[in-house]
Amino acid sequence: MLTKEIALKLFEAFSIERWNDLVRPFELNEMDKSAEKMVLAYIIGKYEENRGGEVDWDWIIHASLFDLLRKIALCDIKSPVQRMIRSKYPSEYKKLNEWVIGQYEGLLENTGLIEAFRDYLFNEKPDNFLSKRILRCAHKYSAMREFEMISVVNEPFRVNHIQQALLKDIEVYLDLRGLQLLIAKQKPYQFLMIIEQLRFQTRWNQTPRIPKTSVLGHSLYVALLTFFISKGIPSMHPKRLYNNFFSALFHDLPEAVTRDIISPVKQATEGLPSIVKEIEEDVLQSDLVPLMEDFYVDELLYFTSDEFSNRIAIDSCLKKTQKLSFEEINTLHNKADTTAIDGELVRLADHAAAFIEADRSIKFGISSEQLKEGRDNIRNLYPAGKILSGFPIGDFYTQFL
Repeated sequence: MLTKEIALKLFEAFSIERWNDLVRPFELNEMDKSAEKMVLAYIIGKYEENRGGEVDWDWIIHASLFDLLRKIALCDIKSPVQRMIRSKYPSEYKKLNEWVIGQYEGLLENTGLIEAFRDYLFNEKPDNFLSKRILRCAHKYSAMREFEMISVVNEPFRVNHIQQALLKDIEVYLDLRGLQLLIAKQKPYQFLMIIEQLRFQTRWNQTPRIPKTSVLGHSLYVALLTFFISKGIPSMHPKRLYNNFFSALFHDLPEAVTRDIISPVKQATEGLPSIVKEIEEDVLQSDLVPLMEDFYVDELLYFTSDEFSNRIAIDSCLKKTQKLSFEEINTLHNKADTTAIDGELVRLADHAAAFIEADRSIKFGISSEQLKEGRDNIRNLYPAGKILSGFPIGDFYTQFL
């Protein structure tokens, strides 16, 4: 179940700076890095599935959450130092993980996740577990992409040793087809380069705000909020959770080529919202689809099409859809082979993310009429007691009063 405390704890990742002992040409934060990591995990995982590998997507989603929560708790200890503690002082490393669990026991006690978190930290999957290799590869390559972007403005003596360490780390994953093509700068690399543009697009760019959030980081934040809302739905099947999570992660994909258009501008005229949507779909087809592979393009387009509607696909190509109520999805399509997406939950998470982006800046002392109006407009959509798709969204907002 999503609570104010969970939402704000996750939001802290926007304030965790990365590479802060090097020259940085732009802001680098943990939420953006984790977002690119999950985009990469999806791409690399799809290549492995196409080769006949069995990918445990539910494990990947949960592991990515636990990685981020651990990072938030230990952000003051650099990753190389953590690795040294793990290799040279294993008993202390175990105590450190116990401390991490302790930071979240009260926060996650009603979500059913605390034991899964503990199991992830203390009963690690073997190194040859494919899903673990996919996620670790995505982690390493997303770090390498950050390094490639900042290395051009740093003197060689500052970064040469980092480059060698990154190359050594990623070498063990070179059997993964997706990584091979990324390094060779083929289709997935070109696709990633366009998605990376979302990292440079600042949300609410018409007003000062702290912390600043990018469209890419916002997308992962929406996916994580969707995850917690979905976990509050009793007995939600992992396949439905997978659909919800990745639909949320990619819900702003067209903005990689159209750029972020703020809601007031989108709604400036009666016909503009539908026109913007049509343009986004046209650009998606012309600029992004040619860079996707046949074995995941239909699914990805299904995720991004009509992204805020509860729906199922009624054909094998996922092109024809049928809108359903939450109750119909919950009773008839909550199963292993489902194509059901709770788009309404994604919309709730998208609004919650925008609300928190505005609310936190106001609370931190950087305010404007745009932020106040945006925050109040969203809150007014969900009065106390309002329930949508099984989630008490009105009660969520009353926690911020």
